[in-house]
Amino acid sequence: MSRVTPASAVIELAAPMLGEPEKRALAEVIDDRWLTMGDRVRRFEQAFAGLHEVEDAVAVNSGTAALQLSLAAFDIGPGAEVLVPSMSFVATASVVVHAGATPVFVDVEAVDRPHMSICDARRRVTDRTRAIMIMHYGGYAMDLAAWRALADDHGLLLFEDAAHVAGLAGAGTVSDAAAFSFFTNKNMTTAEGGMVVLRDPERRRRARLLRTHGMTAHTLDRAHGRAVGYDVVECGHNWRMDELRGALGIVQVERLAGWNRTRRELAARYRAELGRATPEIVVPFDPGHRTSAHIMPVLLPEGCDRPRVVAEMRAAGVQTSVHFPAIHRFEYYRRSFGDVRLPNTERFGERELTLPLHPALDTPDVERVVSALRRALRVAR
Repeated sequence: MSRVTPASAVIELAAPMLGEPEKRALAEVIDDRWLTMGDRVRRFEQAFAGLHEVEDAVAVNSGTAALQLSLAAFDIGPGAEVLVPSMSFVATASVVVHAGATPVFVDVEAVDRPHMSICDARRRVTDRTRAIMIMHYGGYAMDLAAWRALADDHGLLLFEDAAHVAGLAGAGTVSDAAAFSFFTNKNMTTAEGGMVVLRDPERRRRARLLRTHGMTAHTLDRAHGRAVGYDVVECGHNWRMDELRGALGIVQVERLAGWNRTRRELAARYRAELGRATPEIVVPFDPGHRTSAHIMPVLLPEGCDRPRVVAEMRAAGVQTSVHFPAIHRFEYYRRSFGDVRLPNTERFGERELTLPLHPALDTPDVERVVSALRRALRVAR
């Protein structure tokens, strides 16, 4: 039976899927009285790896930490350049800066296809380039084989910012490292949290050391008598995931496939409704593009007053957002790396509007969002 949303209720942009299973999992951790990284984190790592058909995974305390650990495991640092998309969340670039390396911004393919352009990336490779960081915008899968070939042609590492594609087949299978995020608005959540998938077992072993201060034994090992004392063999970090988040992850990963399926169905409904009611709206990517349907981006007509559309949608009880302001146009990055020009990225960023998309929505919600957008466009003109 379809759920009916009251007309006065706000349709949220994103909503974490949380319920009794998550409450029980958290209560069990509290009853067990072991809160830091332990058996639940390890079980979550194994479950996540199994879902993605990779050998293993390394859990951390945020998606940003997952990106940082990807770079650290391969010694990306001063003197290195990393090709990155500007059409992404700022962490994709900031982790490169924190590593002491230089982010080199790459344009997107086209205004209606906001994936990092492989042609533009090829032009920006220099003798200082060490790695390429691709990002699966909105949950839409990048052409991993093509990017792997480009990286191999130039002797480069290939990293994935996989924050939007948890549960999507292929993610993390051909890159050197893939970083996932479990922030509150992601397809599955541990509130904060992240995961790194590394193909090379030795790099994975090193990542585990770097995650925990470079220590050779963890607190749980010492508490259970599996180790006495420890050495520090790397200058590491505190990027550990705690047991509460591990418990949430175990529950969430079991339902991720179903949630992603619902997201894809809602995205398809959006495409149909938008095509009928607002043909002037462009939906990026082809309808058949493989996706986890993390967000629902649309392109407003050129010259449209986006702030006015956002205000009208808010007045109608519909939350919206922008994914993303282009990183290279932020004041810090202009000051630090110059006035970069990325015409497709800039045009996309000026027109993009993100509509609500999460598994708690249903068809009437989608229809209400599209109706509100149609009215907002009339006012904005």
